[in-house]
Amino acid sequence: MSKLSVDVTQNGSVKSIDTSCTVDEIEEFDFSRLPDRPRPLNMERQRSFDERSLSELPIGFSPHPSSRAENTRLLDHLDCVFSPGRRSGFNTPRSQTGFEPHPMVAEAWDALRRTLVYFRGQPVGTIAALDSSDEKLNYDQVFVRDFVPSALAFLMNGEPEIVKNFLLKTLRLQSWEKKIDRFQLGEGVMPASFKVLHDPVRNTETLIADFGESAIGRVAPVDSGFWWIILLRAYTKSTGDSSLAEMPECQKGIRLIMSLCLSEGFDTFPTLLCADGCCMIDRRMGVYGYPIEIQALFFMALRCALLLLKQDAEGKEFVERIVKRLHALSFHMRSYFWLDLKQLNGIYRYKTEEYSHTAVNKFNVMPDSLPEWIFDFMPTHGGYFIGNVGPSKMDFRWFCLGNCIAILSSLATLEQSHAIMDLIESRWEELVGDMPLKVCYPAIESHEWRIVTGCDPKNTRWSYHNGGSWPVLLWLLTAACIKVGRPQIARHAIELAETRLLKDNWPEYYDGKLGRYIGKQARKFQTWSIAGYLVAKMMLEDPSHLGMVALEEDKQMTPLMRRSASWTF
Repeated sequence: MSKLSVDVTQNGSVKSIDTSCTVDEIEEFDFSRLPDRPRPLNMERQRSFDERSLSELPIGFSPHPSSRAENTRLLDHLDCVFSPGRRSGFNTPRSQTGFEPHPMVAEAWDALRRTLVYFRGQPVGTIAALDSSDEKLNYDQVFVRDFVPSALAFLMNGEPEIVKNFLLKTLRLQSWEKKIDRFQLGEGVMPASFKVLHDPVRNTETLIADFGESAIGRVAPVDSGFWWIILLRAYTKSTGDSSLAEMPECQKGIRLIMSLCLSEGFDTFPTLLCADGCCMIDRRMGVYGYPIEIQALFFMALRCALLLLKQDAEGKEFVERIVKRLHALSFHMRSYFWLDLKQLNGIYRYKTEEYSHTAVNKFNVMPDSLPEWIFDFMPTHGGYFIGNVGPSKMDFRWFCLGNCIAILSSLATLEQSHAIMDLIESRWEELVGDMPLKVCYPAIESHEWRIVTGCDPKNTRWSYHNGGSWPVLLWLLTAACIKVGRPQIARHAIELAETRLLKDNWPEYYDGKLGRYIGKQARKFQTWSIAGYLVAKMMLEDPSHLGMVALEEDKQMTPLMRRSASWTF
């Protein structure tokens, strides 16, 4: 093993690197960004890919200080340079912390590697589940959103090739002509999933993509393109190699996605209008219009695209459009989607039928539409981004993915991020229970369930997307906790999962108010349940991995949200 020491200077530059790595791993480091000095020696590193890109744009992003003294040590650790291509201790007999890894870790890696899909001899993804039943449906395909935790696990373990292959193969599928019932989808749509079709006669392999024409409900995925951009940025951040993102094909792919979601129309809001079932909650659940999950992913994808796009003639136009949209979107989301006790009391006292730009109740929300559960659910200190906002309608449900992505993308301010964590701690039984983590809360029941879901038997109360508990969400919770400086919350959740996940054969989801029962139709050996656990464990062991999936706060946008902060520090 070779040693490479790194010290951080007062101005933020890196003077030296101090981490254990092999000679091969040192050779993989992108030293082109460093001043000309001998490689093995202490050296000054130029600004990182993210820092360089952002400082040259009209919108400024900079690290935010923690307001809590006990978090100083952790945040100092997060500011350290992530060693590209560095392997986690989970593939070795002992972890980097010197403690034996949990027995589940080796089992998880073994299960994850069995899900690998190969195309012409190269790994290109992981199937959704190692399901041995005859009715595989589409669980034997590679899903874009499902592969993200698998990709992060491989990146954190120093195995970036599979991620690179996946990004390039899905990029090629993006250029396909996509038609459903003779209607052509917009250029730039990414597939929901793909599979490898082998022809034994001709001995050839072909990729077959699903853009929604085979999906339940025939809904095209809105989130696939966003996850692809976010994963491309994670690959670039992890490896230190920007050459993939700078390829003309990748630049065009980013521009196509941006062109599709930045197109102008009749909408008067900066949020992205989309259909029910177009994201992780892929069945009818009243998640349509402007769901928090899509808006948070949209915001994060915009910020990642801002980092990845070249400042050439074609990219510059998109950069300007992205900057304008980010400012409008952040103001809109922080102003109207944020709910805390103060905001709730304001809605409770709303006057209706207000006209003109001076209206306080801009969406004409009727106070009588406030659900009874919200008054007991809202803690004194805490808050969250609600599920949806539209004319005369607010969806007050809690959605885990959207709130975690809001923290990671810095759509949530520092105060709001802490408020979300306060809510999780205050409502631990409701949101975590016996098995992390509720995809949404509360469940829709009785007559409302029949209307909203269309009597969908898979989405009965406290099951599947209707208040079910999804272990994959562990990695998102862990990343959000580390970013806010409260890893003990994630550690507790992971310890809960470790009591059952392996024993229950890695289910897709759990049922019941506390997540006590294995989902009635849950697949076993669900890949993203396995990968989500691994990513959560690796991030807790080495928080510098957070840099792949987290973006720092934009200081220029912070003052806009002072009136909506749950409480000040």
